[in-house]
Amino acid sequence: MSAGVMPARTGDRLWQGFAWIAAAIVLMPLISLGVLASGSSDGVWGHLLTTVLPGSLKTTFLLMLGVGLATTLTGVSTAWLVTMCRFPGRGLFDWALLVPLAVPTYIIAIAYVEVLQYSGPVQSAIRSAFGFTSARDYWFPELRSLGGAIFVMSAVLYPYVYLTARASFLLQSAGTLDVARTLGAGPFRVFARVALPLSRPAIAVGVSLALMECLNDIGAVTFFGVKTLTFSIYDTWLNRSNLAGAAQLACAMLVVVFVLLTLERHARARQRFDQARGKHHAPTPYRLSGWRAGAAMLACALPVFLGFVVPASLLAERSSRRLEQLTDPAFLKAMGNSTLLAIIASLVIVTLAVVLVYAVRLRKSGGLRLAARIAAIGYAVPGTVLAVGILIPLARFDNGLDAVMKQVFGFGTGLLLLGSGAGLVYAYTARFLAVAHGQVEDGFNKISPHLDMAAQTLGRRATRILAEVHLPLLKPVLLSALLITFVDCMKELPATILLRPFNFDTLATTVFEAASREAFEDAALPALAIVLVGLVPVILLARTSARTYRDAATSRKSASTDQTAAGRA
Repeated sequence: MSAGVMPARTGDRLWQGFAWIAAAIVLMPLISLGVLASGSSDGVWGHLLTTVLPGSLKTTFLLMLGVGLATTLTGVSTAWLVTMCRFPGRGLFDWALLVPLAVPTYIIAIAYVEVLQYSGPVQSAIRSAFGFTSARDYWFPELRSLGGAIFVMSAVLYPYVYLTARASFLLQSAGTLDVARTLGAGPFRVFARVALPLSRPAIAVGVSLALMECLNDIGAVTFFGVKTLTFSIYDTWLNRSNLAGAAQLACAMLVVVFVLLTLERHARARQRFDQARGKHHAPTPYRLSGWRAGAAMLACALPVFLGFVVPASLLAERSSRRLEQLTDPAFLKAMGNSTLLAIIASLVIVTLAVVLVYAVRLRKSGGLRLAARIAAIGYAVPGTVLAVGILIPLARFDNGLDAVMKQVFGFGTGLLLLGSGAGLVYAYTARFLAVAHGQVEDGFNKISPHLDMAAQTLGRRATRILAEVHLPLLKPVLLSALLITFVDCMKELPATILLRPFNFDTLATTVFEAASREAFEDAALPALAIVLVGLVPVILLARTSARTYRDAATSRKSASTDQTAAGRA
């Protein structure tokens, strides 16, 4: 064995230790949650079990069912239209259908409350047009309801399904669909009998992501008075001052999360299809004209209008009335707090993701793969659940350190972690590590292992191989991961509300508090700032989407040229 290989293997063990530390960061809040839930809740658990939990479970199930159906219908139909059909504006809708991802659920809820409430522009226009003088003169649907929550959440969560379904449609072989066409199947039968079954695994992934975001939401359900499990945890902790009871509800919520994950994995496992081998080219699109083209344009334009144009326009209009907020110290402080927390957390997250993926690359053992899976479950855990699990261990550490410092040095440190925002960084890291992990892992997979072997034969240790070989090649991937996790941290609301230090506001909490006291104009500018920041990764996704279409078009043109040349020959 060469002398250069042994140091690398010695270093491997250090990287493996770092990988398990990364996994422990995600696992510790869940263990803490279980311990806390097993403690005494002062008899409240019996009350929660008989009165709160059944209603919360039912409401949560109905909300998830409604959001799942609505996002599937919208995401799959629009993905099919922009992928398999050609109509005016198709290129615009290709990326515009992603834009609602920039709008968090709690912000679109605020916007639609403003638009559709009694004093809003829609009902005011109805009263003006028909001469009504009061709400008793006409019927209008109640937005602050379960149906309203389903509507606003679906309007911004359908892009998860659109992205995965569209990618699946693009990857389907033209041969499979063309066989169905030659057998006389029309567009609808090709979609329903061939393309849709082939795309079920991808659609299941997109729907599960949308439902995870639905479970995590606390802003929209609070504004609309929808008592989901998330709302019940928040209410039990803050309003009833019972942390153990909140932990027990959080454990019940975790059961729902893992059932959802199990169903998603089961759906994918039962739907495995092999595409035909050989040179792939995109399916031949259907060209729409007349009323069909108009219907396709309307079907694609409506989700964009409802999910982005309406809320963004309202926020821009309300923000224009309060431009003095741009110099308001409270707004500037909230902006600074959000930015600083997001920068620190995104750097920590991406660093841990690199450590975790690189450790698995160095030694692909079952234990390290388990560590990677543990680290990846954080995204499935709602922010409220993480907050409950993080609070106790950090509080005990703070109190223990404070007691030691007082005894040894005569002065205390107070709440060093929870009081400094470190608890928020921890919560963001545990929740969004999976996001960066997926991107970094994909980047490492594209680097040939032969580069590692060549570096080892030259005597490079594992750390130097990472610094000199991998990181330079991974710069675009790391920047993308940093950007996406930065935006996710900026938007995160549930964990921020529950773990922020006293008198510490971010843009998300500023929006939530202003909306809670019905001061919508005060919430408009910080909400618009969050939306504008969220547009950045959406633009990156749109550019990736455009490249995918160009590659598909090039492949189709090449295949057509090859067929023509073969025919002439």
